[in-house]
Amino acid sequence: MAGKKEVLGFWACESEGAKFWLTVLTDLKNRGVRDILIACVDGLKGFPEAIQSVFPQTEVQLCIVHLIRNATRQVAYSEMKEVAADLKPIYTAPNADEAARQLEAFDQKWGAKYPMIAKSWRSVWTNVIPFFKFPDDIRRAIYTTNAIESINASIRHITKNRTLFPSDEAVFKLLYLALDNASKKWTMPIKHWKQALQQFAIYFPDRVPVDQP
Repeated sequence: MAGKKEVLGFWACESEGAKFWLTVLTDLKNRGVRDILIACVDGLKGFPEAIQSVFPQTEVQLCIVHLIRNATRQVAYSEMKEVAADLKPIYTAPNADEAARQLEAFDQKWGAKYPMIAKSWRSVWTNVIPFFKFPDDIRRAIYTTNAIESINASIRHITKNRTLFPSDEAVFKLLYLALDNASKKWTMPIKHWKQALQQFAIYFPDRVPVDQP
């Protein structure tokens, strides 16, 4: 509630899927997570379904940055900037209707050459449009999953020079220490958090605690 990042745990599995994510979400609920207002995810298979099965009131929002990255992955380098610029009116639109019109305009311009871009956005549109009903301060908070990406980067930094580990337990200990060290740096709240929190209280009046810090 103070707007600071926090790692709630880490889990390991051989393959990700709805069953694994259901285990994670159930564990979080059993440990005391009462509610999730908005979950920003990066398109992991089965994750949105798992979230809404355990926390049915949660709005699932796909990470806009991941959508942009995925959309431009197959674009020729010489056209990258132009395609990215033409995508911007979609995710900066004032509402979902205008975003849909901008997506159609993008498809008319680029659809013949890159048909999968608009198709990929439309296939997940229900998890994109929650974004457009919120004001800018909340949009900033749910725009990207960069918070978890920065954690992943810190983990890769300490594991990249270690190709062999004596056991799984050794890996887990190293990951735990990496997460612990990263969390010590999180002393400042998320930017624009106070404004976003007030807006959350308006959009979710019965779900934001009144005894705010």
